[in-house]
Amino acid sequence: MGTTLDWRTRASRTLRIVDAFVITWAVAGAYLVRFGLEGDYVVPGQDISYFWLSLGLAVAWWLMLGAWSSRQSRILGAGPDEYKRVAAASLWLFGLVAIISYVLRIDTARGYVGIALPVGLAGLLLARWLLRQHLSVRRQQGASMSRLLLLGGPGAVAHLAVSLRQAQHAGYMPVAAYSPGGTLGAQDEAGLQILGTEPDAGSILKAIEECKADAVAVSAGVQLHPQTIRHLGWELAARNIGLIMAPALTDIAGPRIHTQQVAGLPLIHVTTPSLEGGQRVAKRLFDVLVSIGLIVLSAPMMIFIALMVKLDSPGPVLFRQERVGIEGRHFRMLKYRSMVEDAEKRLEDLSTDNDGNGVLFKLKRDPRVTRVGATLRKFSLDELPQLFNVLGGSMSLVGPRPPLPKEVAEYERDVRRRLLVKPGLTGLWQVSGRSNLSWQDSVRLDLYYVENWSLAGDLVIMLRTVRAVFLGVGAY
Repeated sequence: MGTTLDWRTRASRTLRIVDAFVITWAVAGAYLVRFGLEGDYVVPGQDISYFWLSLGLAVAWWLMLGAWSSRQSRILGAGPDEYKRVAAASLWLFGLVAIISYVLRIDTARGYVGIALPVGLAGLLLARWLLRQHLSVRRQQGASMSRLLLLGGPGAVAHLAVSLRQAQHAGYMPVAAYSPGGTLGAQDEAGLQILGTEPDAGSILKAIEECKADAVAVSAGVQLHPQTIRHLGWELAARNIGLIMAPALTDIAGPRIHTQQVAGLPLIHVTTPSLEGGQRVAKRLFDVLVSIGLIVLSAPMMIFIALMVKLDSPGPVLFRQERVGIEGRHFRMLKYRSMVEDAEKRLEDLSTDNDGNGVLFKLKRDPRVTRVGATLRKFSLDELPQLFNVLGGSMSLVGPRPPLPKEVAEYERDVRRRLLVKPGLTGLWQVSGRSNLSWQDSVRLDLYYVENWSLAGDLVIMLRTVRAVFLGVGAY
């Protein structure tokens, strides 16, 4: 436990120092840009020096970040909570400055505040992102992790352990299991040793000491009386050991989860996903505006690519293929031709060499791909004409992968939920490995998107797409 406490202490100390440095840099920079070094300026009508005002603002900003718990170890490394708290603390501070200035009639220089806030906030977010990358690297090496004892039924514990191991950047390392009703000393489905089976808090605490856990994750299927869990929570709090509740909810994004207290019980409400009314209009407006902008910006490149495709091999510049869109409607998807003209006729001869994931046909070294086509595919440039599909309304900028009719014919009932939204030029599948993904992972990502769509999520996926395209990972 000492090692884990050490990394938490170091992380908190590092954040304090980095926050202080960024805030000082932003406030001092705003002062120098607005007033220079010629003299000490005072607020008009007030006997307040901007030097002391800047010092007080910097200290208050640093304290606000701490008051908003933006340096807590449990939010470091994964999820948007850390960034939200940094932004909220900063905006609240400057909101209070504006209110105080109005009430006390203090004529604070707008240029000074207008520089300090955006520069400081951007610097804080960038610094947190850089520290998160460093922490993620350490966690991939097995360091800076929280040791977890998983408490629950064998199946639920195994699922939780596998999920946490796949998200190692989140910083949770399952070390043992405690399964009331299980077999003592045996290993569960995830390979964790079961340290106890007795349904009482004392035995669980002994198991925690044995495996030196920093937190206990209570999963579904736990056969414990609510009073026992309550007493366990008290004992864990006294020992500074975390208690994590892991309900049997999978692939549900945070905005859909709401907690309501009823008679002392925390009831978890999961809202129904929908893309209707204002949300549908907002998404369509976003698609139209961004697609027009991208078409205008990429027009010279698109013309150049068209010439290269035409000169490289005989055949049309554009490849039109029938795909299945929203609610099963068929449409013609546009791409730059990246294969020889008779590629479709030669497909049957290559069907036994499939490098895809079963349902999807892919070849890492497809002999039908032209020289120019190989480069276009690597950087997804062959998909640029799909911007016209987006503009026309048959596709969206972000969404599930547009499937072929023969793929849809093989869909199971659950998989057909992918067709509830428009297919996308990019999506979670694009930024998570593309052709390297298994069929199950592709389906899981697409269904997650359908269930948890948001405009902010679309923006994040588009930013991640830029990185995925430049790296060219999984493209063939």
